[in-house]
Amino acid sequence: MTINVYTEQTPNPATMKFMVNKLLINGSEDFATKESAEKSPFAKELYKFNFVNGVFFASNFVTITKTDDAEWADIEPILKEFVKGAVESEYKIKDHTEEEALAFEGSEIEIKIQQILHDYVRPAVEQDGGAISYKSFDEGVVTVELRGSCSGCPSSTITLKSGIQNLLQRMVPEVKEVVSEAL
Repeated sequence: MTINVYTEQTPNPATMKFMVNKLLINGSEDFATKESAEKSPFAKELYKFNFVNGVFFASNFVTITKTDDAEWADIEPILKEFVKGAVESEYKIKDHTEEEALAFEGSEIEIKIQQILHDYVRPAVEQDGGAISYKSFDEGVVTVELRGSCSGCPSSTITLKSGIQNLLQRMVPEVKEVVSEAL
């Protein structure tokens, strides 16, 4: 199989999505620091580039965050070539392969919130090179964690309040507010 890599800009100018024509991972993995990438041969190799400042994998893409001093025009071709080679060489995203079962836990309301986040919000957030995960529901407040290109993105607050909060309030009347846990 010939691996094709194409890039997509994300709402966060410091991140770019490198999409491939192959499933890389079920779910997502965030390696926000060089240290966290120790368990990922793929991410570890990416961090060897001094201009890489964050690595996030989901389905068929890797979102790469660059350092402030790097220009996409200079590094994009290098990263595209690297990603193509890494996928062709079947670099592992995680050393150990434990399949995480999709099991929502908590009260009936919490399970409903998690299902909505998974079915409606996650695909949209992944399109922008990010990920969202449910943290908690307490007295009407849903707490989520934003990763990948969403982490530190200027428009993530708007997405959170206008998009996710409105959707959840419409579908789960008990939801009063949605907040993001700072990373």
